Amino acid sequence: MAELHLVRHAQAAFGTEDYDRLTQLGHQQAGWLGDYFRERGMLFDRVLCGSLRRHRETLEGIGRAGVSLAPAQIDSRLDEYDPQRLVTAHQAALQQERDKPAVAGPLADTEASRREHFRLLRDALTAWTLGRVDPEVHRTFRSFQEDAYEAFKAACKPGDSAVERVLVVSSGGPISSIVAHHLDMPPSSFVALNLQVRNSGFCEIRFSGRGAHLISFNNVPHLDTPDRRRYITFS
Repeated sequence: MAELHLVRHAQAAFGTEDYDRLTQLGHQQAGWLGDYFRERGMLFDRVLCGSLRRHRETLEGIGRAGVSLAPAQIDSRLDEYDPQRLVTAHQAALQQERDKPAVAGPLADTEASRREHFRLLRDALTAWTLGRVDPEVHRTFRSFQEDAYEAFKAACKPGDSAVERVLVVSSGGPISSIVAHHLDMPPSSFVALNLQVRNSGFCEIRFSGRGAHLISFNNVPHLDTPDRRRYITFS
């Protein structure tokens, strides 16, 4: 039976003009995760990575720690949904229904703005899973989830005896949709999972020709020490 580690990218640059890059802490989180893998002698025979910059930088940080990695296969099905587009579309729908002002532009990086961002995102994600977001503005949740799960199945190729361990680097949305789909959870569960996935956290999955089994979810053992717990982030 082979193992798959499904990793969310490290901390990205929330509240800036270019979210799709790691912060200084994000680079450190990726390196700590790489240290964790290296110290346990973990070699990855297959590597899949989304096409976003924050995915690539996370994978590079893991590799710089000295982890043995197969050449990465880039799979855009592991890319994140567009949160700003979802929120804007949802707010526009509310404005039409209730004459409620729409929210425009990214929020600044403050504690209050983070709380407001995640409140708006939770509402928009819920509407998305219920099919209440215009598919002309953003692809449907069903299509997004199916693509992510197809990428997951490609990572778990059955019958490949040469593969003992697989690394997949993605985002919170694909990871949550994969877990929800795999466990046959309702779409509403995706929202709850998605909002708690931690930066550089990983899921462990064991698979063989007989199927795949989720062993653990949202692990951050590389951050679970007294001096690092304050560096657990969600952006």
